[in-house]
Amino acid sequence: MKSRFTGLTDKGMVRSANQDAYHIDPDGRFFIVADGMGGHAGGEEASRIAIETAHTYIERNWESEPDTKNLLAQALIAANDAIVADQEQHTQRADMGTTLVTILFRDDLVWSAHVGDSRLYRLRGDKLDLITEDDTWVARAMKLGQLNADEARVHPLRHVLSHCLGRRDLRQINIQTQSVSPGDRVLLCSDGLTEEVPHDEIAIHLQAETEELAAQTLVDAAKQHGGSDNITVIIATIQ
Repeated sequence: MKSRFTGLTDKGMVRSANQDAYHIDPDGRFFIVADGMGGHAGGEEASRIAIETAHTYIERNWESEPDTKNLLAQALIAANDAIVADQEQHTQRADMGTTLVTILFRDDLVWSAHVGDSRLYRLRGDKLDLITEDDTWVARAMKLGQLNADEARVHPLRHVLSHCLGRRDLRQINIQTQSVSPGDRVLLCSDGLTEEVPHDEIAIHLQAETEELAAQTLVDAAKQHGGSDNITVIIATIQ
């Protein structure tokens, strides 16, 4: 499956450092976004370790592991284990962790995996669909009917994760296949975008003529809305 793709990251308007990280496979086989947490050094290190470990695992096992679901699961488990090992060696980073979302094109299928609240969207025409479901307390409360969307957007616990990488008791990796068609665009992003830019506005910016223009306008929009967090986007258009 071929695609045109680009990525962009920005520290935003408030943070002094960028704790997000991303990876684009040069051949367009897979893409990864991670959003680190746990203090300045910890967050940067957690996202870096996750990205490097996951993409290295996928590359090394691409040919030898025919089961794509297992390939993705083991890549994220390896990333989690690498962060935990670093925590044990550097106690000052004991609380660090990271979200991660990845999409992989293989055998004419599109696979995604995520842990945390970095997101995957699909734009088809002018309709934008959220593919992933946040691993957060607020998302669970919405699913149970305890909060509506407007309440969730401003809830003081909206950043509290139920799952992330960097935990010895990692219990859940969400893996699924997606339907895409030529002309569809997919967006991987950290919550620095989605916390600032409403869903409908993301859909408009994502329809820009090129992937590069769409990425830049999305990042600019997040900054214009306040830019309170780091902002990372990867955009791929299916050909």
